[in-house]
Amino acid sequence: MNVLFFGTPQFAVPTLERLLESSHRVVAVVTQPDKPAGRGRKLTPPAVKDAALAHGLTVLQPESVRTDEFAAELAKYNADVAVVVAYGKILPKRILTTPRHGCLNVHASILPKYRGAAPIQWALINGESTTGVTIMQMDEGMDTGPIIEIVEVEILEDDDAISVAAMLSLTGAASMVDILDRLERDGRLESTPQDHSQASKAPLIKRDMALLDWSDSAEKIILAIRGFQPWPKAYTHNDGKELKILGADGCSPDWVSTAAFEDAVPTGTVVDVFKGRGFVVRAGGEKGLVLVTRVQPEGRAEMTADDFVNGGGVDIGTRLGT
Repeated sequence: MNVLFFGTPQFAVPTLERLLESSHRVVAVVTQPDKPAGRGRKLTPPAVKDAALAHGLTVLQPESVRTDEFAAELAKYNADVAVVVAYGKILPKRILTTPRHGCLNVHASILPKYRGAAPIQWALINGESTTGVTIMQMDEGMDTGPIIEIVEVEILEDDDAISVAAMLSLTGAASMVDILDRLERDGRLESTPQDHSQASKAPLIKRDMALLDWSDSAEKIILAIRGFQPWPKAYTHNDGKELKILGADGCSPDWVSTAAFEDAVPTGTVVDVFKGRGFVVRAGGEKGLVLVTRVQPEGRAEMTADDFVNGGGVDIGTRLGT
């Protein structure tokens, strides 16, 4: 079949690559315009554009998907179906109906849970034990279309949003190609409407959401640290400077002195240092502790928490927070 591909970030690249390995033909790739990135704000192409150009594919980067010109351009490709993976814009009805079989989407959650821009991050932040990918027939809503297939995936204890995204991107790619093969064979796909009463939202992540509150439970803090990867990264303050917390584990109360739990020790206080591991911070709840293992001080590169301690970054008694 002739396939139009819509996608922007690295998450979408495995699906594009699997399509190119399949019997189907990618007739054009639609991605977001190049955007400034990095400290130098250099104009940078999306990951999907780089992958598409490496394979000699036609790349379209419309500023808007709602113009007559863009609709007319897409119609030229005589597509049987469009595959959409993290494209980043809501497609209007005239685009959804341009391919003969409409648009199929890879969404990184078990719909109708976590509709929206950041399903992977919110699943981690909320402590879900499983997530998955949903292949759905797109409609004009935000992730509201009928479900064709769901593949569930376990979230492991040491997973963060980066590792889960990598896993789901591969899972979604394999599932989508299988479904396209089925569509080509049968000429149609079975789907099930979503139960909209069970829907939950996964709104766009904003930077201020990643500011850690050390009075939260240790579990909640660790989930936030894992969920706010790769952006904006969970952060706190140390001596007036921002300190990003990139890695953390739980810590048994038996591992530290009982003095760590005295009423005079406020949350956010460094209560112990483990050589070769990192430093322990008092969290909320009864005997809540967080073992910080990896950090990024303001204006510096990422490092182990052990190196940060050895460099004088924190010591027992240091108070983190505002």
